[in-house]
Amino acid sequence: MRWETINKLAADEFRRLTGVKKPTFEEMVKILQAARAEKKLRGGRKNKLSIEETLLMTLEYLREYRTYFHVSKSYGISEGYAYKTIRWVEDTLIKSKKFSLPGQ
Repeated sequence: MRWETINKLAADEFRRLTGVKKPTFEEMVKILQAARAEKKLRGGRKNKLSIEETLLMTLEYLREYRTYFHVSKSYGISEGYAYKTIRWVEDTLIKSKKFSLPGQ
């Protein structure tokens, strides 16, 4: 699913789909936007996915236990790019100290 579709969902449906509430999602987006802006100061290619889609992809991976292959096919990107992007989102959110990943 793409961000345009998911953004229109009711609050309870959004939570059921992503695993987080809309305000939490928006907080995560702000952290990721700041990190991406800092990263882009050093240059590089234009990103294929928006911040919202990147976060949705990561939440989908964490919530549904999907493989990088399946996630990459859903978003039209390579498996390596999906891995790199998901790791970046996880690391960035953990580094912010406002979020943590569930334990094993």
